[in-house]
Amino acid sequence: MNISFPTIIIPSLILLFVILGYIGVPLWTWSLYIAAILGVCQAPIWLWSIFGILALVVNVPQLRQLIVTAPIVKAIKTLKLLPKISATEREAIEAGNVWVDGEFFSGKPNFQRLLSEPYPLIPKTQFQLDKKDSLSDTGTQRRGDTEKYNNSELRTPNSELEQIRSFLDNQVKTVCQMATDWEIHSRKDLPPQVWDYLRQERFFGMMIPKEYGGLGFSNLAYSTVMTKLASRSFTHTATVGVTNSLGPAKLLLRYGTQAQKDYYLPRLARGEEIPCFALTEPNAGSDAASIVSNGVVFRGEDGQLYLRLNWKKRYITLATIATLMGLAFRLRDPDNLLGKGEDVGITCALISTNTPGVIIDRRHDPMGVPFFNSPTEGHDVVISVDQIIGGVEQAGRGWKMLMQSLAAGRGISFPATCTGIAKLVTRVTGAYSKVRRQFGLNIGRFEGIEEPLARIGGLTYLMEAARLYTVGAVDRGEQPAVISAIAKYNFTELSRQIINDGMDIMGGAGICRGPRNLLANIYTAIPIPITVEGANILTRTMIIFGQGAIRSHPYVYQEIEALNKSDVKAFDGVFWHHLGSIVSNFFRATLLNLTRGYLASSSGSETNAKYYRKLAWASATFAWLTDLSLIYFGGTLKRQEKLTGRFADILSWMYLGTATLRRFEAEGQKAEDLPLVNWSMQYTFAQIQQGFVGILSNMPIPLLKVVAVWWRLNPIGTMPSDRLGSEIARIMQTPGTQRDNLTADIHIPSNTEEALGRLEQAFRLSVEAESILKKIKTASSAGKLPKERPEKLIRNALEAKIISLDEVELVTQAESVRNDTIEVDSFTLEEYQTGQKTTSTEIRSGFQLIPNS
Repeated sequence: MNISFPTIIIPSLILLFVILGYIGVPLWTWSLYIAAILGVCQAPIWLWSIFGILALVVNVPQLRQLIVTAPIVKAIKTLKLLPKISATEREAIEAGNVWVDGEFFSGKPNFQRLLSEPYPLIPKTQFQLDKKDSLSDTGTQRRGDTEKYNNSELRTPNSELEQIRSFLDNQVKTVCQMATDWEIHSRKDLPPQVWDYLRQERFFGMMIPKEYGGLGFSNLAYSTVMTKLASRSFTHTATVGVTNSLGPAKLLLRYGTQAQKDYYLPRLARGEEIPCFALTEPNAGSDAASIVSNGVVFRGEDGQLYLRLNWKKRYITLATIATLMGLAFRLRDPDNLLGKGEDVGITCALISTNTPGVIIDRRHDPMGVPFFNSPTEGHDVVISVDQIIGGVEQAGRGWKMLMQSLAAGRGISFPATCTGIAKLVTRVTGAYSKVRRQFGLNIGRFEGIEEPLARIGGLTYLMEAARLYTVGAVDRGEQPAVISAIAKYNFTELSRQIINDGMDIMGGAGICRGPRNLLANIYTAIPIPITVEGANILTRTMIIFGQGAIRSHPYVYQEIEALNKSDVKAFDGVFWHHLGSIVSNFFRATLLNLTRGYLASSSGSETNAKYYRKLAWASATFAWLTDLSLIYFGGTLKRQEKLTGRFADILSWMYLGTATLRRFEAEGQKAEDLPLVNWSMQYTFAQIQQGFVGILSNMPIPLLKVVAVWWRLNPIGTMPSDRLGSEIARIMQTPGTQRDNLTADIHIPSNTEEALGRLEQAFRLSVEAESILKKIKTASSAGKLPKERPEKLIRNALEAKIISLDEVELVTQAESVRNDTIEVDSFTLEEYQTGQKTTSTEIRSGFQLIPNS
């Protein structure tokens, strides 16, 4: 069969067009392609002439800049398409650097790079379980179960890993044993011996280098310590966190003069100085750049320069007991004594709280959580200019300091605290679901309980993955401002979801406060991290995508800078690459959607290839819609907060999903972890799907609403199946390595008089007794015993020699401990009024199935 030349060539050109668009090619390649089309069509001379002129213009930079780019620049300015960036916004955008977030904005994520990023792992302790209660403090490893780690991946010296492990298993364990969360809440403060121990063991100087008397910990060590502390009491993390993350020590290490470091850092490391940092004001919360606290430079009678400060701050953690305050204020210099002009700008200084005019005599009550949080005022407080952090040279640079310090707190402290909470809830609800019975069954066997259990377990696995992925980057020297905002928002929101699910599972045991209740205080505390260091609503809508679309986009910020400078050449060098990226991402998004990602290359384990392909699909769509939104809304995009919030959600879940896959690779691609990976990734893509449908349905472009319908018919993800959720619930209710790894490095007391220790003992005994009760149930079904619940047939089973006396004793002990564990606290009227609970109200049921012989 003869096929004519045009019949063959036209489909080939169409295919080539799609391929060129998909891979993204430079202008000269497109010019050659169009020339090929003209040649095939035998175009007339006049058309070749027009094409030749256009090709010459777009491919010769000098001509293109003069004829095409310059008018574009003028049009953008005339139409005011350029987003306005204030000085404070600019400093926020320039704080830190772009990390893997840039990969998602590119539309072509480099998975080899994403999977080569460090993922630090701390070796786990090998311990012997006590035969009496089979409990350990770390709960990470069973007898004889030794796990090896490839330290070459960690980029952390073995000596430091050993130091971290030792500190966790000794000092952190000790401080957790010194007071329960209920005791801390009852006395509305940490006990004096705890304060002394925190000072003695340098908990307030974990991040201060050893040469200044601190522990010199990495972010990995600090984060892991905070995770364990959070599993004991939120008050621990609020107290220890401020001294190590957002506070004078952090600012001094980065910006302080040598004299300031030599004097203050040893005192801070030893706990001789208790620091706080005063930033937030009544009218400057999330908009911290609007602070009105002020300082004025003046020359004293001694000829030296001083600052006269006035401020009114609130929500300042540790302020009431602080001896050293870091203060952010606007500095004015009317006589230009510093040589920086009259309006110097936001500045940070150190102030001794015993300085005349400093007021720190009141405190707030944040949700009843007894960490110190306070307002503070200063009236005509006079300090030397030498108290400016970094000296006079750093005057006016306080906003940049704060943005970088806030990013560290968001990316390290909050994820650690929230992951500790998640692990504790996972441990508690898994055990409680096995111990608590309704209708003759463990409540964990009900599908209504399995559903929230799956969310708790799956999200805990994902959060630990993202915590370590982020920590690894920061310890390597990255300062990922956008990723830190993603971490702050999502970890706090996910921990809110987890504690809500935990409270639902616990039921009445969750709402009756007392020493037996392990979740109520967390439930009341969780709005605190959601609110502080940038309220979550604004973090989502303004920072993650509002700043991310400028900071992390491969071209936008460079274009803005060039436009502000009216630099046509610089703009030209970026704009045409950007245009090519838009075209390429359109083709990639379309084709990956039609093929459900199968055109994308995959990295990592073949088991998870489908997830990498979907991430490529999501990234291409996200990048193209981002550019479309920037073009359509221009400078008003940041006011479209419902849309920017959905973009933030997609970006967030792409990062969380990537971290989850990185964890699976780093931990050796263990097959037993696949249920957790699959649940987390399916949940991830369900959230991404929701974000895309929300954007497509609400963008004021009619065609996109049609695309939204297609996305509903061809979703990138759906929620995990019930069967998969059941697997997660089973892991949480089964003793062993998986459950221990899921909740590694939290505080699990061996003392069975404490709530979690008692619950763990009941859990272990319930599991051990389960096979015995199943034996009785089988005998009952076979007609060897009456038709009754197994618990009521113990004596009958013993007499029928179906079970032994040892088995009777085990079941009896298990039932006694189980009944004791499900008791809730009660108070005498006097105890309730005074807030004191005696040990006599720690009810022991004394339940026995058969009399002791």
